[in-house]
Amino acid sequence: MTTEIHARSELTALGLMSGTSRDGIDAAIIRTDGSSVVNRGPSTTWTYGEEFRRRLSDASLNIGDASGVEAELTALHANVIDKLLEKNQLTYLDIDIIGFHGHTLFHAPEQRETIQIGDGKLLASLTGIPVVNDLRSADVAEGGQGAPLAPAYHWALAKELEKPVAVLNMGGVANVTWIGDSPPNLGDFDTQDQIVPQMLAFDTGPGNALLDDWTARHTGERYDRDGRLAATGNVDADALARLLENPYFSASPPKSLDRDAFSLEPLALLSPADGAATLVAFTTQTVSVAADFLPSPPTRWLVTGGGRHNPEMMSALTQQVGAPVAPVESVGWDGNTLEAEAFAFLAVRSVKGWPNSWLNTTGVPRPCVGGVLHRP
Repeated sequence: MTTEIHARSELTALGLMSGTSRDGIDAAIIRTDGSSVVNRGPSTTWTYGEEFRRRLSDASLNIGDASGVEAELTALHANVIDKLLEKNQLTYLDIDIIGFHGHTLFHAPEQRETIQIGDGKLLASLTGIPVVNDLRSADVAEGGQGAPLAPAYHWALAKELEKPVAVLNMGGVANVTWIGDSPPNLGDFDTQDQIVPQMLAFDTGPGNALLDDWTARHTGERYDRDGRLAATGNVDADALARLLENPYFSASPPKSLDRDAFSLEPLALLSPADGAATLVAFTTQTVSVAADFLPSPPTRWLVTGGGRHNPEMMSALTQQVGAPVAPVESVGWDGNTLEAEAFAFLAVRSVKGWPNSWLNTTGVPRPCVGGVLHRP
């Protein structure tokens, strides 16, 4: 591979994502020029074991002592890469660049701080492939929210879709990307003195994190499979009202959240089923509140992330937003690995020196090129 990787028009990139749900690692390969998606290749998902998931959760409470978890997390990502390549009869030489999100332990952009563990230098050494990581810090340092970062990829994928459209990622935290009418090629906005019009992105509120935590606490299961627990419960109006009192929801976007920004305390007296039903209502009503900030109503909402597998969540969401709601698979995308694909895309833009975030996606004052490149 040439040392001037940024000079090549198209690159084969492998993206890696460990989300706020702490469920596992998504890996995906794409071919892209950093503006358009030339080809979406193979992907895989690997689930964390319970013991490692616990240590990852503990690391969020003891960030200063996370080096051991970081090394293990990085090694696990290297193992997932190996399995993805082997399964698809590929070699490390077939990959030009890796986009490594790492795992978020702490996110407080108002303090100009965001922490994602994941050793990019070590991963480059283990794989022999250049790695771009630390994709949020530059945005936060310049006054942006550092999230969400996937909108650039949503923009590239949605070129042929009817506009306006909303892409809702329901992971641990939920975020929306609104894309307006007739967007130009993203490549038209690849300098640091330009903004991308007709796009707005921000975190809407909780996604699955609260419901996952509640379900685990009361049933021992990692999540409410098929919405079965919530389906047997009733929404508690008082608890829901307390949850919705958070000033975050009335704040104007762009804005972003930490996974643990909300407490389950308002649900303390509820049954497991009623608590789950109330959390489904909380998540979907915050999306409805967020919709009021969009420049115009979307013609439809495309949902990615784990929340799209929850029938109770999808049904409630449809009622709340008053527009068609469908999983991203309905337009041929893969919701299981969309974020991993996004970080592959962002890595290519990073090595080309092109912005990954703008005023109307993270609130950063000027278009920001994020990421740190590590060569093997």
